Amino acid sequence: MEGEVFYPSQDAIANSYVRDWEALAESARKNLQGFWAERASELFWFKKWDKVLDDSNKPFYRWFDGGKVNIAYNCVDVHLQTFRKNKLALIWEAEDGKSERTFSYYALNREVCRMANIIKAMGIEKGDRVTIYMGRIPEIVFAMLACAKIGAIHSVIFGGFSVDALHERISDSESKLIITCDGSMQNGKLVELKRIVDESLRHCPTVENVIVVKRTGHEIPMEGGRDHWFHDLCALPIANGKCSTEVMDAEDPLFILYTSGSTGKPKAILHTHGGYMVGTYATLKYVFDVNDEDRFWCTADPGWITGHSYLVYGPFLNGATVFMFEGGPSYPYPNRWWQLIERFGITIFYTAPTAIRALMRFGEAWPNKHDLSSLRLLGSVGEPINPEAWKWFHHVIGKDRCPIMDTWWQTETGAFMITPTPVVPLKPGSGTRPFFGQEAEIVDEEGNPVPDGQEGFLLLKNPWPSMMRTIYKDPDRYIETYWKKYPGKYMTGDSARRDKDGYYWIIGRVDDVIKVSGHRLGTAEVESALITHPAVAESAAIGLPHEVKGQAIYCIVQLKPGFAPGEDLGEELRQHVAHHLGPIARPEEVSFIDKLPKTRSGKIMRRVLKARAQGLPEGDLSTLEE
Repeated sequence: MEGEVFYPSQDAIANSYVRDWEALAESARKNLQGFWAERASELFWFKKWDKVLDDSNKPFYRWFDGGKVNIAYNCVDVHLQTFRKNKLALIWEAEDGKSERTFSYYALNREVCRMANIIKAMGIEKGDRVTIYMGRIPEIVFAMLACAKIGAIHSVIFGGFSVDALHERISDSESKLIITCDGSMQNGKLVELKRIVDESLRHCPTVENVIVVKRTGHEIPMEGGRDHWFHDLCALPIANGKCSTEVMDAEDPLFILYTSGSTGKPKAILHTHGGYMVGTYATLKYVFDVNDEDRFWCTADPGWITGHSYLVYGPFLNGATVFMFEGGPSYPYPNRWWQLIERFGITIFYTAPTAIRALMRFGEAWPNKHDLSSLRLLGSVGEPINPEAWKWFHHVIGKDRCPIMDTWWQTETGAFMITPTPVVPLKPGSGTRPFFGQEAEIVDEEGNPVPDGQEGFLLLKNPWPSMMRTIYKDPDRYIETYWKKYPGKYMTGDSARRDKDGYYWIIGRVDDVIKVSGHRLGTAEVESALITHPAVAESAAIGLPHEVKGQAIYCIVQLKPGFAPGEDLGEELRQHVAHHLGPIARPEEVSFIDKLPKTRSGKIMRRVLKARAQGLPEGDLSTLEE
C-alpha cells in the first residue's frame, strides 16, 4: 500500500500559498523563531512581542512574550476594517433543514458583543472560567468568542457527555457561569442538555448563574435567581451596544479543554491567546489554502479541539466563510452531507475517518446523486485513515481531483503537527511529514531512534506556538505525562513508523486511551462509571478495532458475589456507562470474567485482555499475579 502515490495537479500547485514545500521547510528548519515571527506579523497585535520564544524554563515555553493581543479581536474586529465587513462569516443549518441562519462579519461582531455584555453582567471578569455545554448552534460560537473578547477562560464540554463527566469538569475548572441550551437535536432525537446541567450542578458550589439558549422550545425547569433565558437577557439595555475587547498578554489563558488520560481524572489542557492564535491561523492557511472565495466546512463539534481550532478560531482568523451543521452525516438519509455540500457550494470539507467509513457502507449511489463539483480540497482528522477509506473519499467524493489533507495532531498540540499541504505527493493512510518548523522522531522504549519502517514511540523535537502551556492547576502532571520520559522532547503517546521517503504513518495510542469515532475516552473513566453499578466488583475497559468507529469499547467485568452474568445484565451495564459518560462511551459489548489478569503490583493487564479478545498471542506473562 505504501508504494501508491497521488501527485498534486498543476491547479493545486498554482493556487497554493506554498509553491515550494522543500524551500519553506528548509527555511523554517534553519530559523524556527523567524518562521513563526513572520506568521505572527500577519496578525494584529496591540503591542509587538519582546521575544519570540522564551525557553528559559523548559518545558514551560512562552511564545511572543511581552506581546499584547486578543484572539477574538483578530477573529472579528480586524475584518470590520476591510471589505470582509459585509462578507458571510457563518452559515448555519438546523438538523431538520427547516431553519437556516447566516451572519456577516458585521453581524457576527454584533452577536459576540451582545453575548460578551451579558457574560460581563453576570459578574464574569478576566481570568474567570465559563463552562459552555451546548449543541452545534451559532450561539456556541458567539459564547466562545465572547469569553475570549473579555478575557474569560472558556471550557467547552461536548454536548454528548452526561452528568458525571459534566460535573467533574465544572468542578475542576471552578466555573462561575454555565452557558447551555434547553436541548439539542441529534439524529431526530431530543438531547436534554438543561436537565443534564441541573443534575450535574447539585454539588458545584462555584456556579452562580446559568444562561439558557432556547433551541428546542420544550418544557424545562428554570431555577429562580440562577437560571436565565438568553432571549430575555438580550432584550435588556445592558446587552446591546458595543463591548470593548480586553487587551491580553500573549501568554494569558484562552481556554481549557478536557481530554481523557489513561489514569485518573481527565486532563485540563490549557491554551493561550498569542501562540494558539498564530498556530491555528498559519496551519489552516497553509494546509487548506483558505482564501476569500472559500466556504469551509469542518464537521467537528466545538466540544473537541478540532471544533475549537478549525471550526471557530482558525477559519475566522483567516477571514473565511464557515459552514456549520447541527446534525450528523446520515440523518434522515445517508446523503445529508452531500446534499449540503451541493446546496451551499462547500469548497473545503474536513471530516473524520469514522464518518467516511460509515458513509462508505451505503455505497456510491447516495453521493452520486449530488453535484460535488464545488469541492477543491478534502481533509481527514481524529485518527489514522485506512487506505481503503482514503481512496473512497478521494474517488467518490473528490472525483479524483481533490487532494486529501490527512492531518495528525492532538488537543495538546492545538494545531496540525504532521500534515501535507496541497503541493505534497500523497500516500493513502499517511499524514506525510511534519508541518514547517516541526521535526518528529520515532524511538524505542529507551529513546533510541528506530530504523525506517519500524514501529516506535512518536516524539516531537521542537516547541511550537500552539502547544499547550500546562495542565490547568497541575503542572507536575504536565511534566510527568509529556516531558519526563524523553527529556527535551514532547511525548505524543502515539506509536508510528516512518517510511523510506520520510513519510509518517500513525498507528495509534500506546497508552490506555480509546479513540471511539475520533473521540478520546480514558479507560479509567469507563471503569469508574462501571464500578458505580451495584453488581460490579472490578472491571477493565479495552479498545478493539471496529470497522466504522476505528475503535470500540469492550468491557470485561468481575461481578460481586450474589450476581450472575447474563445478557440482560450486560445490556444494563452498557446503558449504565452511557448514562454516566454519554452515549459516545456506551460499550460495544460487556463480557464477564471470574478474575481479571493483573500484575503482582495490582495493575490490570489490558494488553492480555486485548490479545485474548482478538485471539492473538498473549506475549510475556511473567509479571502476571498467577
